[in-house]
Amino acid sequence: MDNRKFLPLIIIVAIALIVLFGLSSSMFYTINAGERAVIFKKFSGGLDKENVIGQGFNFKAPWNDLHRYDVKENTAEEKMDVLDKNGLSINVDVTVRFHPIYQQIGYLHENFGKGYVNKLVIPEVRSAVRQVMGRFTAEEIYSTKRAEVEAGIKKETENTLEQNNIQMKALLIRSINLPEQIKLAIENKLKQEQEALAYQFRLEKEKSEAERKRIAAQGEATANNIVNNSLTDKLLKMRGIEATLELSKSPNSKVVVVGSGKDGMPLILGNN
Repeated sequence: MDNRKFLPLIIIVAIALIVLFGLSSSMFYTINAGERAVIFKKFSGGLDKENVIGQGFNFKAPWNDLHRYDVKENTAEEKMDVLDKNGLSINVDVTVRFHPIYQQIGYLHENFGKGYVNKLVIPEVRSAVRQVMGRFTAEEIYSTKRAEVEAGIKKETENTLEQNNIQMKALLIRSINLPEQIKLAIENKLKQEQEALAYQFRLEKEKSEAERKRIAAQGEATANNIVNNSLTDKLLKMRGIEATLELSKSPNSKVVVVGSGKDGMPLILGNN
């Protein structure tokens, strides 16, 4: 049997396998956990923003481009100098946690690309920090309204990032640093305010105690007046007789002389 007639077919198959093997890296791909991807179709519509590719093994035409994104939660830290309401410089250390909105990867890629952290996230955080802190004084930012400042920055940043396909998970102010003299002045003022509050509390406590004693004394005086007004001579004699009768029941030897005491009260004589 002459196998030479199959030689062209064998050569074609071999060439096809070599070409397929060479293009396999451009045709087959795997999206790992925590990733999403979109495809740019060079000859059929450009970036396919609507079809976000999830994790797993996939296939594409070798002439199309794959854009892979890490969608796990990410962290960005930023140190910056801002001005308070009065123009005082404050150094702030901020941390923001975020991740791309999974099904909006195409739009994020179209508008900002893979450098979206430096192009979008950090600038928006810096802008929100400056705007919000510019509404408060250094003392408020450092002490009394820190939580309100943090909530305001978070709200403004969250709204802007969400409009640009980023989900913000948290925003934290790690530290606020003031010039040393300003910091000491604020701390001294807060200390004096605390001392004043403590002194006011003691005054209020003493006033309350004095009022309590006055009310108690007034009540006791009223009770004494009621008792004194009710103690008539006849009532006292009756109570005296009742007490004498109770004493007469005692086993101790005694002599009871009725009517011999002062005001006609019984008189008790005994050897005990």
